[in-house]
Amino acid sequence: MGTRAYGAVLAAGLLAVTVSLAGCGEDGPALVADGKAPPAPYAGALDDPGREPTEKDGEDPAPKAMLEMSGAAGKALECDGAIYSGGPEGGYSKGDAGESPEDGLAHYFDHNGSEQPPYSFRVEARRDGRVLYSYDVKGRTKHAVVVAKDSPNRPGWGPETAAQCDPAEFTPAVTDAMGLEIWHDRDGRRVPTTKVSSNPGSDHCGWESAYFISTDSPSHGGRERLYARDPKGVLNEDMLSSPYDGDTRMPDDAKDTGYRFKDWKLWLAADKKTAYVRTPDGVEAWPTMKGGCA
Repeated sequence: MGTRAYGAVLAAGLLAVTVSLAGCGEDGPALVADGKAPPAPYAGALDDPGREPTEKDGEDPAPKAMLEMSGAAGKALECDGAIYSGGPEGGYSKGDAGESPEDGLAHYFDHNGSEQPPYSFRVEARRDGRVLYSYDVKGRTKHAVVVAKDSPNRPGWGPETAAQCDPAEFTPAVTDAMGLEIWHDRDGRRVPTTKVSSNPGSDHCGWESAYFISTDSPSHGGRERLYARDPKGVLNEDMLSSPYDGDTRMPDDAKDTGYRFKDWKLWLAADKKTAYVRTPDGVEAWPTMKGGCA
C-alpha cells in the first residue's frame, strides 16, 4: 500500500495491518463528509510531492524517512506519536484519471487495491492546484491524502501523497470496524500498534486456532518479535523457539509490560524469547516464532 511507502507491515511480513483491512459496503460512511474544516486547518503549502524511497530507506522506513517521503500529507498530520505510514503515490495512466478531486481520493484506494475505509474524510484545504483530504479525531488530522490535477505521471485528478498516524489514534469504533486489536496500557490508554499488536491465525494457512502477538516494530526503533499461541499444535515445531505451554507458572525474571487486551495481561521473559500471557484461568507461555504465515 502506498501510504507506507511500499507496505504497512508488522511482524516482518507476518502480521499485516493497514488502514483498510475492511470495507464498509453500501451502508458505510460517505468517502467525503460535508462540514467545515478543522478549527486550525493545515496552512502549509500543498505542492510538496515528497520523495521516492531509496535503497537506504529499506523495506520498513523509519518515521523520519516516511515524513520526508510523504511531503505535504505527512506535514498535515497531527499525530500523538510518530507517523505510522507515509509516502508518494505511484503514477497511473490517463484511463485511470479522475474528473474531480473526490474522484482522485477514490482512486487512492482503488490504486492501492483496498476498500473504502470505515470513516469519512473532509476537505481541509484547497490551494496550489491540490486538495488536502483529512480524517480527523477530535479536530486533529490522523490520515491525510493530497490529490493533485495533472501532476507528473498522474493525469487528471489523482493521489499525490498520503500519510497516516498509528491506527491506535483512530476512534475505537473505527478500529473495531477495521478488525484491529488495540491494546491498552495499565492506565487504559491505547497503545500504538508499532509497540504491540495481535491477531488470530490465517485460515488459508490452516492456523485458525493459533494466535499471534507482535511487539516493537523495527521501523520505530524496536527489535521485533512475534509470539505464538498454539493450543492445538497446528504450527510446525521448527517454527517455534520452544513449545507452547497453556498452563505454566510465571517465572521470577518475567516483567509485566503493562500491556492489556481484554482480560489478557502481557509479561515478557528477561531475554524476551517467551511471552507470558496472564489470563483469568492462569498463565500461558507463548514462544517466539521463527517464520511462516500468520
